[in-house]
Amino acid sequence: MARPKKKKSVVRKVVLSFIGVIGVLIIAAGVYAGVLHQKAMSAVHKIAAAEYQSSQHEPSERPVPQTENVSEDDLKPKTFLLTGIDNREGSGGTMNTDVMMLVTLNPETKSASLLSIPRDLKITLEGQSSHKANYYFAHNYIKDKSTAMEETKKQFGDLFHLPIDYMVMINFDGFRQAIDAVGGLDIDVDMDMRYQDTADGTDINLTKGPQHLDGKQTLDFVRYRKSNDGSSPSSDFDRNKRQQIVLNQMLDKLTSLNGISQWGHILDIIGDNVKTDIPEDSLTRWIMNFRKMKPDTTSLLTVEGDWKSPFVYWNEEDLKQAMETLYSNIGLQYNGKHNLGEHLGLYSKPSQK
Repeated sequence: MARPKKKKSVVRKVVLSFIGVIGVLIIAAGVYAGVLHQKAMSAVHKIAAAEYQSSQHEPSERPVPQTENVSEDDLKPKTFLLTGIDNREGSGGTMNTDVMMLVTLNPETKSASLLSIPRDLKITLEGQSSHKANYYFAHNYIKDKSTAMEETKKQFGDLFHLPIDYMVMINFDGFRQAIDAVGGLDIDVDMDMRYQDTADGTDINLTKGPQHLDGKQTLDFVRYRKSNDGSSPSSDFDRNKRQQIVLNQMLDKLTSLNGISQWGHILDIIGDNVKTDIPEDSLTRWIMNFRKMKPDTTSLLTVEGDWKSPFVYWNEEDLKQAMETLYSNIGLQYNGKHNLGEHLGLYSKPSQK
């Protein structure tokens, strides 16, 4: 029986794009006093979008603390739903979550666990027809933008029997803009990548080997799944590796930036393209006390999937082991009473004799 692939290592920033964002704000706040510090705090204000805040996190009228120490509550284990929104030019303005990650973070044990959710995973909510995983946020957003995050968190929390504290939403177009703002990246593309989809404007055309990629090409590099004819497939594990390569190089470029104008542009892009329902005062404390909040180890969990058009189905045993890791990281115990197969598309491998 195949087990989820795990990779444990000391990481510079917490899980992929969201931690990259936090890292950028930390660098900006530390490199230049005054103007950039104020701009970084302005970006935090935009990121902690008031329109997505739930009733239990009403914005405070008092000034947001900028150097306050982390509280006891800040150090409690937390669960996040991280999403990459496909709202690129040419995509028709969709709000589909092309990338979804379930993350548990334990600041006390300095550990994090991450499970990537396939966008085409079959999900069947109680009393509803089946949909792909990337359907739900877009559907909730169309119904009511102000409750979209809260409703999506509840739906996925119920699915996985895991309370989700916060949701973070990153616009793909902001990712492209940020790469272009630092002049592109030098990437060793691991395989030929060719895929077109006129429905959402996707046009991936990369050849294997070292090359300089602009923002659009870098986005294609981390998103590539397979060619139109189904050949040259790319696994979730491969895409996770690409995302880390891009993030590490992006952070290296950001630390070498000089000049308030360059940094100001980057912070504007972040503020305009990252949204979360994390309260602004909490987000500010986490950023200003980043060393206490960041994990020293992270587990990237991969569950084997099977494509049966139009859905992806997860291997039941792999998922069980991944959920045990997610649960244990925040001090909970996963047991057989959690029947994920009732609402998730799952399959079981035949026993090996």
